[in-house]
Amino acid sequence: MHDLRHITSINDLSLEEIEGIFSRAQSFLRKLSDPNVPHRIGRSISDGQGSILASLFYEPSTRTRLSFESAMLRLGGKSIGSADPATSSAAKGESLADTVRVASNYADVLVIRHPRDGAVKLAATYANVPVVNGGDGAHEHPTQTLCDLFTLLQEGKKLQHLNVAISGDLKGSRTIHSFVYALARFGANIMMMPAKGMELPAHVDWKLRNELNCYAVPRARYEKDNSSVDALYMTADKPHQLALIADANLKVRKNVDAMYVTRFQKERWTGKAQDYPTVDQRFLRDKRYSKTSVLHPLPRVGELDIALDSDRRAAYFRQAAFGVPIRMALIASILGFGESTGLKRYPGGFKPDERPLYDQPNALGIECINPNCIVHDPQEGKYTRNRFHVVGEHRLRCFYCETDIADFVVANKRTKHYDSESTTLRLAAGHDTVIFPDTERAEGAGFTLPKRRRKAASG
Repeated sequence: MHDLRHITSINDLSLEEIEGIFSRAQSFLRKLSDPNVPHRIGRSISDGQGSILASLFYEPSTRTRLSFESAMLRLGGKSIGSADPATSSAAKGESLADTVRVASNYADVLVIRHPRDGAVKLAATYANVPVVNGGDGAHEHPTQTLCDLFTLLQEGKKLQHLNVAISGDLKGSRTIHSFVYALARFGANIMMMPAKGMELPAHVDWKLRNELNCYAVPRARYEKDNSSVDALYMTADKPHQLALIADANLKVRKNVDAMYVTRFQKERWTGKAQDYPTVDQRFLRDKRYSKTSVLHPLPRVGELDIALDSDRRAAYFRQAAFGVPIRMALIASILGFGESTGLKRYPGGFKPDERPLYDQPNALGIECINPNCIVHDPQEGKYTRNRFHVVGEHRLRCFYCETDIADFVVANKRTKHYDSESTTLRLAAGHDTVIFPDTERAEGAGFTLPKRRRKAASG
């Protein structure tokens, strides 16, 4: 059995590891490309002979599933899998946890796509082989981001200090969430151009600002020249560097290196999109887009004009083609065969997180506030727990879907008291601690304010 190394988020990979995957993918492109079709892997090697990849897809997919399966075949391995839950034991009611425990006996690596946020993290906790996230709900799609960044490199861009504009459904697109995290880590400046009501989720925005050293430029600084930009994030070279620079000294570069377009994620919304932005030749006529590479994870459904397909700036079909060498490189790195030295193995398959972990049974205390989190699935929820990493002094982050919670009360099972004004979670991982979403739930469970606090409140 191979050592475990799960990839559930783009942040599970260090920048050094990402660059190593790019180097390996470039090697595959150089050695195995079809001489008659640029960017297409047309030959195979035997490095992965005897290895098996299983794809478990609970949502529709073309590029991700086929490119993963093609990648394993090009490596000399084999591919098995389920592309439709209606034809698998999921239709009989089998849980994801049970499926991965069984599939771990049949393959060396599992690639999973699921409609629930955090589903792949749940699967990884039960798998006995490495698990790769092929897209989970609106959470993340890390291997798509590897393709995106690799495409920019192939387009002659440098990842540091890029100006990247992102258009469309920024809230529902898991691809965008992985992409902005990676861009920030590489030091890019990010121009958000969302459809109305489809801005970045609050927890993604918070992470950009507070953990990835992004500075949200005041709108007055750019709205005159960039009226379509809703939010602009500039990434500092060093932590806290931007906080020391006065707004007046910040210079916003106007040229856009890359335009990333995404479709309306209709499967994650109940209504229809209103005034959804489109990118066409007229839009790109502005001089700031003269050298812009246009990317799209595909499929497109009207937000990207097909007239652009012949434009030299259109990179999206090349982007799709790069899915094979990138996923070949990732598989080879995870399984550690061929010329690859492999990725560093983590205990339990997960990147170590030294932050305290609040961990309670589902029936006790606070639950994830994301309604699409895997913990709320009627079938899968029984395999989860109320697990949250403690972030900073007063913030919880769901172990599965990474949605943050900032409002809650902390109670002590030993004293039977709760504190509605707690400024620290230093005891959050302790056995005596239980966290509730509000005072009503805490009091309903039999907890009360300390006597001194009750007196202060009544006085």
